[in-house]
Formats: sequence, structure tokens, C-alpha cells
Amino acid sequence: MSGICTGRIAIVTGAGRGLGRAHALELARQGARVVVNDLGAELDGGGRSAGPAQEVVEEIRALGGEAVANGEDVADFDGARRLVRQAIDTFGGLDVLVANAGFLRDRMLVNTSEEEWDAVVRVHLKGHFATLRHAAEYWRAESKAGRARSARVIATTSGAGLQGSVGQAAYSAAKAGIAALTLVAAEELGRYGVTVNALAPSARTRMTETAFAEKMAASDTGFDAMTPENVSPVVAWLATEESADVTGRVIEVEGGRICLEDGWRHGPAAALDRRWDAAGVGAALRGLIDGSPAPEPVYGAK
Repeated sequence: MSGICTGRIAIVTGAGRGLGRAHALELARQGARVVVNDLGAELDGGGRSAGPAQEVVEEIRALGGEAVANGEDVADFDGARRLVRQAIDTFGGLDVLVANAGFLRDRMLVNTSEEEWDAVVRVHLKGHFATLRHAAEYWRAESKAGRARSARVIATTSGAGLQGSVGQAAYSAAKAGIAALTLVAAEELGRYGVTVNALAPSARTRMTETAFAEKMAASDTGFDAMTPENVSPVVAWLATEESADVTGRVIEVEGGRICLEDGWRHGPAAALDRRWDAAGVGAALRGLIDGSPAPEPVYGAK
């Protein structure tokens, strides 16, 4: 198979279903060799099955592509190392890491248990860190050995992490952390030829089809905006060598719409040449707020 990713070696986590599956298939169609990682877990993270990852591998092979399955837990530090090692040992290297794995334990903040919080932050935020950490170690070693790879990381954040989402405190916090991790990793890894960007996708998956049922419903207009396959072309382009000048970006993708997120920026300021008096802070801060745009509403806010 040939395309814009011909010769590239990619890992896609959480690739057994939904967005990850669509990404793995598109990368393969574009010529990449793919390690399809998935635990085969249920929506809440429980259970395991090798079936989903292997099914995607078979789909890729039926298309004429090359792929292998991987069942490691991406948030297990040693498991993430073994995942990266499998790509290197099987295909001879690693060029692309698409970090996508995750699940939901939605609760209002006052009802969220410690276990639910820890589980969600672990799979999303630690899962991104662990896989990125081991991939980065490999890319740094290759660079120091004079074999620098034009490597790419595509992380997965969310509108919940950028604007917030009612009933998703743990998920929103983890996804916000991923956006910040993207900025730091892009700066740190650029010297090794690695770019790091994040997508905030909106698509119909197990995680969204119930929580946002009305928005995720299939369209009868001929263009199904919410199908996961709409997001994957952006992943494929970011995985190419052509995208070498794009890094540290957060990109929202929904249907045929691509939006570059602006993120936190320094806004209006008030400064004194002395310590603020507590009683005077209110008037100064209100003046800054009054002259600034209101924050975008949190998803689900009334």
C-alpha cells in the first residue's frame, strides 16, 4: 500500500474500536505499518479481550497492509516500554505515536470516588506520559547515534479538557493535562526531530454516543459528520514527514471542520511597582474582566 505515510512505522493506542480503529486503518491505507494497541476493555475500563485489536489487524491485512496486535496497558510503565519495543523489533523502528486510549467514569464532582478519579487520570494522562516517555527515549538515542528520525506524536485531548464539561471532572482534568503535556513535549523533543501535536476530536464513539446522543446521531443529509473516519485524515497528515514544521498545536476536528485552538494566552494586565493592597485587588481585577471576552461556556452548562 502507498500513500502519504509510505514507509512510516506507527503505534496507535486504543485502536480496537472508534477513533483509534479509524486512525489505524487510515494510516495503513496511507502506507504505514501499524502496531494496533488495545486492551479490549469495556467502556468503563473493565475487562480485557484480544479480539478488537486482532480484528483491526486483520482488516489492515485484508487491505494489503502490514500490522500487528498489542494488548499492553498503556498506563503501565513497563507495558508502555514493551509496546514501543514491539514496534522497533517487528518493523525496525518507530516514527509515529498516536496516543488515543481511554475510557470514561462520568460523575458529577460531588459523586466522584477516589477510585474513579484515579482510574480516569491514569489511563488518559499517565497513558500518554508512559508511551511518550519510552518513545522519546528511543528517538533521543537514535538522534545521538546520528540516526535522527523525523518522528511524530499525535496526542488526544478533548473539548472537555479545553472548555470543561459538566459531569466529567476527572476526564476534563486529564484531557487538560494532555494539552499541557503536548506543549512541553513539543519544546523538549524538537531538538531530536520530533513534533508533538494534540487533536481534540468530536466523533461518534462508545464514549460519546450516549453522553451526547443528539449531537452524535447519524445525519440523513448524505454527510455523516460524526463518524470517526472524518478525524483520521488529520492524523495521517500529521504523521507525515511533510508536517515537520507543525508542532505544539492543539487542533479541534469535527466532521469537515478543522479548528486551531488558541489556548491560554497572556491577556489584559494591571501592574503596580509595589505590593497590592487586598482591598484594591477587586476593582483592578473587575476592570480587567470587564474589558475582556467572557470565557467559552462549559459543555453542558445551562
